[in-house]
Amino acid sequence: MNSKLKVAVLTGGIGSEREISIQSGRCVSQALRDGGFDVVTADIQPDNLEILEDNSIDVFFPALHGKFGEDGRLQQILHDKSLVYTGSGPAASRLAFDKMASKKLFSKDGVATPAAVEFNTESDINQLEIQLRYLADEYVVKPIREGSSVGVRIVTDMQKVISAAQETLEEFGDCMIEQFIPGKEITVGILEDAALPIIEIRSQTGFYDYQAKYIDDQTEYLFDTIRDFALRAQIEQAAMDCFCALGCRNFARVDFILSDEEIAYVLEVNTIPGFTTHSLLPKAAAKAGFTMSDLCSKIVETACSPLVRRQA
Repeated sequence: MNSKLKVAVLTGGIGSEREISIQSGRCVSQALRDGGFDVVTADIQPDNLEILEDNSIDVFFPALHGKFGEDGRLQQILHDKSLVYTGSGPAASRLAFDKMASKKLFSKDGVATPAAVEFNTESDINQLEIQLRYLADEYVVKPIREGSSVGVRIVTDMQKVISAAQETLEEFGDCMIEQFIPGKEITVGILEDAALPIIEIRSQTGFYDYQAKYIDDQTEYLFDTIRDFALRAQIEQAAMDCFCALGCRNFARVDFILSDEEIAYVLEVNTIPGFTTHSLLPKAAAKAGFTMSDLCSKIVETACSPLVRRQA
């Protein structure tokens, strides 16, 4: 099958995660070549989509992160052109990329998630201060529509959280102020409707930010740190519940904080998680016995299945 398929790996994009997208695209392209596919790599932007007109391409593999990668815009274009592509569709992508919208959906489906309030240009500061008093003593300020922890800040002072939110709003647009939950950072990869082994992330600074994700070689990625079988099963089920609630398909990664009381609070779902050497989905797949080539090949082959194509 592989030798008969030509795959275009779409990379680059326009967002703050462009450089990581290029790295992911490079890794995916090599993995698919190793798997026997005919591969081309295209650095795309909204005004540079000529690759989508190439009728020799069988499957498109978006390896973009953030804006015009995970926000549904690219997926909508692929869908409208009736092209075969990997990953979630436009509706699921839009929903997952909006942290507040997805958080409301998780809560509705009974999955624990930190309490949060939205902050935008229409927010009433006085009303917000009242809300925050009941929300938490420590906060996480983050853009609603960014990834890779871009713009995320932990704020321990009630007096500073408003100014931090105002700065985030000015730089990134609508943001959210979320209850800070102390605990372990864990993540669950999803591949073909099954949960991959849980990873616990331990950064040297105690915060898994952009530096810890892509640059710091001292960040630890640990397996088998949750010994309780029932708790592991509960976390895996919560990840699948989030995946299904959003309508995701093919693959994704679900991020949690496991509190000191062993409650798994979902933070977000990444519909196109990283595929770099530091990235978590390939690490989890490797633990499950998949090489990078196996992982990417499986993703492409799943996207080509008649069932997935009918759902696109």
